[in-house]
Amino acid sequence: MGAPTIDDEASQCGPIIYGYSRAQAIADGVLVDVSTMAREAGFTVPVAMTSAAWADFVEWSDQDSSRQTHQDEAGRLWDVLWMSHLAARRAQGGTVAVQFYRVPRGGKGRMPRKTTLHMNIGPGDAAEAVITLMLPGED
Repeated sequence: MGAPTIDDEASQCGPIIYGYSRAQAIADGVLVDVSTMAREAGFTVPVAMTSAAWADFVEWSDQDSSRQTHQDEAGRLWDVLWMSHLAARRAQGGTVAVQFYRVPRGGKGRMPRKTTLHMNIGPGDAAEAVITLMLPGED
């Protein structure tokens, strides 16, 4: 008798009651698919950000530019993806802390501040490699 398999363990725990796929999370807006620009930045696997990470690190309006400093979402997203790509090249999988400077949204701040975003390198819906960028503390 060999070691138990995943199927053996699943049958001992009972059937899965509810599953929420990555595709559903993207469709619902829980995740934001940034794969198109991520490919330009050098990623070879799908990349998504949590909606909270998008709001904190990428989202930028004309009002933000007039109140703080001129920036745009495409430039902010590029910065996030480029720094994440550099971190991913050194990573071995799992969760990696990506540090960079960004002007925080809101208020009147104009100076970039050092901040951290977490990058999880793991399996997608079909066990394929995917990357998810999220705020520290999100899982």
